[in-house]
Amino acid sequence: MSDWNAKIIEEFRSNAGKVGGNFERMDLLLLHSTGAKSGEERIHPLVYQSVGDDFAIFASKGGAPTHPAWYHNLIANPSASVEVGTETIDVEARVLEGDERESIWSKQKRDLPFFADYEAGTDRQIPVFLLERR
Repeated sequence: MSDWNAKIIEEFRSNAGKVGGNFERMDLLLLHSTGAKSGEERIHPLVYQSVGDDFAIFASKGGAPTHPAWYHNLIANPSASVEVGTETIDVEARVLEGDERESIWSKQKRDLPFFADYEAGTDRQIPVFLLERR
């Protein structure tokens, strides 16, 4: 885990899920996934969008040409958990397609325009996952 992620995770846990700096006023969760190759637990801080009682996350990787590592983890092992605030929730991940993806993705770009910049910076379609409570 990078030092940058470790600092965000520490701040998240010390402040009941709130993080300042670039993430101030954003909804942030900690995704616990199982490594696709290693089988080890991985933790990634991610911006999310509430979808009813579930959570949408976005494999933007800042507009990079490749998917983030956690994308591959969730494809290989869709059972995961998230920390939201002070709660830990078991979830099942699925990639959204079609209209379901588009409505959530459009809202994300409207609410946080830098996601539109990420989309413009890559040739790949940015995957949208729904993390459904188990």
